[in-house]
Amino acid sequence: MNPQPIVFDALLPKDMATKAENLGEAKVKLGIFRMFAMAVLAGGFIAMGAIFATTVIAGGGVPYGVSRLLAGLVFSLGLILVIVAGAELFTGNNLIVMAWASGKVNTSALLRNWLIVYVGNFMGSLATAYFVFLSRQHTFGDGAIGLAMLKIGVAKASLDFVPAVALGILCNALVCMAVWLCFSARTTSDKILCIIPPISAFVAAGFEHCVANMYFIPMALFVKNLDPTFFAKVATDPKVMWESLTWTNFLLKNLVPVTIGNTIGGTFMVGLAYWFIYLRPSWTHNPKGAIPTTANQVAGLVPLAVENEYVQERVMQSERYEPDKDAPKP
Repeated sequence: MNPQPIVFDALLPKDMATKAENLGEAKVKLGIFRMFAMAVLAGGFIAMGAIFATTVIAGGGVPYGVSRLLAGLVFSLGLILVIVAGAELFTGNNLIVMAWASGKVNTSALLRNWLIVYVGNFMGSLATAYFVFLSRQHTFGDGAIGLAMLKIGVAKASLDFVPAVALGILCNALVCMAVWLCFSARTTSDKILCIIPPISAFVAAGFEHCVANMYFIPMALFVKNLDPTFFAKVATDPKVMWESLTWTNFLLKNLVPVTIGNTIGGTFMVGLAYWFIYLRPSWTHNPKGAIPTTANQVAGLVPLAVENEYVQERVMQSERYEPDKDAPKP
């Protein structure tokens, strides 16, 4: 068999869709313990990006838009750690719906992954928030960081249900676009460059990410409830609705609606949209009418059917997770 030509170009969208589909199939085959451990890591990674963003905007002194842009740039650290280091993030895993739509993943396996990863993300974010509180980082900068934490928490816990859902939809459309773009990448640098613009955009625009909020709001609540002396010292602005910062508001006015919005944005606006465009059976099973979509096909170097098979084989080899012993059997 003749060796396939080596291409260093980024994958084109059709190949990205195949890669996303196969990776989604592999993700649901992870064992419970590995899946949960990787989800805890992802919660901690996103929290690290949130810590970075909070530190950058503390103290003010720059125009609102500029501070939001800076916060978005540094918050990108979170998804960079998830993608490059390897972890399981609920919002990114909404793209598993592509494998589900193709019939490669059943509904129970999809929901199992989402539930385990969501709980793991929550545990990782919450644990990170508590350790940051124990470090007393909120007292740094003469209390500026703690005040920023509290104001972020208050703003997020004060949202109405419908705006929170809408902000969640817009947010995860951008997050999943960042993950989608990473499927085209061949190097670590490619992935980092794919992540920064969409993540910076959602933070700068003020959209809502459920896993990030698993850090932001509990962090503010820890400061308010566990360090009342510090809270009384800095929470002096009468225009801020400090009373809205409660665990009930965190869950009902933010986490629930934002999670609903994130799920809609990721699954429908990105995952199912690209499945419909590139993986819909009535189109993909029509080789005579197929459109060349990879670099080699466009250049006319490799027949369409041959390269499609080769791409799928390479994706499975490069992205396959070895199933754990506790993974569910099909």
